[in-house]
Amino acid sequence: MKKKIIVLALCVLLISGCGSKIPKLSNGDEAVVTLKDGQKISVNELYDSMKNTYALQNLLDLVDKKILDEKYSDKAEEANTSADTTIQTLEQYYGDNLESYLQSQGFTSIDDVKAYLYLNYLRNLAVEDYCKDQIKDKEVKEYYEKEIKPDIVVSHILITPNVTDDMTDEEKEAAEKEAKDKINSVIAELKKTDSKNVATKFAELAKQYSMDETNKDKGGSLGTINTDTLSDEYDELVTAAYKLKDGEYSKDVIETEIGYHVILRTETKEKASLDEVRDTILTELASEYISTHSVAQIEALQKLRKDNDFEIVDDELQAQYATYIQNQLTELQNADKEAAEAK
Repeated sequence: MKKKIIVLALCVLLISGCGSKIPKLSNGDEAVVTLKDGQKISVNELYDSMKNTYALQNLLDLVDKKILDEKYSDKAEEANTSADTTIQTLEQYYGDNLESYLQSQGFTSIDDVKAYLYLNYLRNLAVEDYCKDQIKDKEVKEYYEKEIKPDIVVSHILITPNVTDDMTDEEKEAAEKEAKDKINSVIAELKKTDSKNVATKFAELAKQYSMDETNKDKGGSLGTINTDTLSDEYDELVTAAYKLKDGEYSKDVIETEIGYHVILRTETKEKASLDEVRDTILTELASEYISTHSVAQIEALQKLRKDNDFEIVDDELQAQYATYIQNQLTELQNADKEAAEAK
């Protein structure tokens, strides 16, 4: 986390000087602090000191906030809600130690943290939009053809092993075998059934054997699903369901984190059009893009500032900015290279 410093308002109207760009403060020679014998610390001295410490980061925060507040004005409430949620999580986790933790991270108050989280949320939106702009239409179409699937209607019968923590390994193994044998017996019953009666038989077996109390009396119906409808616990089930045709049931036991299943696919809906899912695809591809192009984090904000005629009129700060950008790009490029080599 970056350090934020709240400085006394200086009435700092920057004006560009002649020749080399050296800003002058409207009250530059006036004292901020006075000492004995007429000594003073002027506004310009304070400004020069800040330039070499926190000025650049604070300047970029001010610039980005001004631009992003306007660009994402419709996302302000969303950003504030996200910041509040994160702060609540921190409060729950650290309790009475939150203040000391925040200070160790360079923050001065909760409001300071919220301002950081709010700005970071908007910056992430800008990065995501930048990444979306890097995605070619050909990539969107290819993703649509390969990854976007139609909704399907699926039912299941679940047998959960009666395993408890206090069981021995042998007892747990026996309980697993009992559950698997039971689901195999269900499959055996389905194999005896005429294909036109499978759906009816499946519903009967679900009511009789399934341990999913939420849907056993509904024929084990999981409703209309897609690849991201159910929780991760059902990944193997969903994968298996998409390999079936309408009216087919799984001939082999499907094992998930929650137990053993047999499934029945009963209907396939019409696949969504490309236009309907384009935004979803772009979001996914943008996420993939930034995972291999970390520099997009910096490039996106560079472009954002450039598009808003960003110019630092102080030559020293401009030099700091150029060095800061180059260092960030180099660091992220090296990270991408190491990640690629590790694969």
